[in-house]
Amino acid sequence: MPTKAKDKTHYVITYRDPKDNKIVSLKAAGVTDSSLGLSFIAIADFIFSSSMLVVNPEEEDLKRRLADVKTLHISIYTIISIEEVGPAHRGLRFKKDRSNLLVLPGTAPPSK
Repeated sequence: MPTKAKDKTHYVITYRDPKDNKIVSLKAAGVTDSSLGLSFIAIADFIFSSSMLVVNPEEEDLKRRLADVKTLHISIYTIISIEEVGPAHRGLRFKKDRSNLLVLPGTAPPSK
């Protein structure tokens, strides 16, 4: 039995768009760590509703804006939430995960 597209796992990323300072929700099949550095994530394989019964102007505008974008790199400081949706989700994992990074205390600042 083939898996329907709506049954596949995908991500809903909600972030503040730096261009117009609006809150944007974007669906994508891929969320990974970015090659730009630790403070960015890469979003790829965007998903837009194919239903023509209801037209969402915000989604249509986002679809036009991202038409030629292969991967969107956004700062982690603009991200509000990332939700993994679907029956077979396994959790979001990054290749360069720094969550277990131990930061040792530095030298104390000179006293005045």
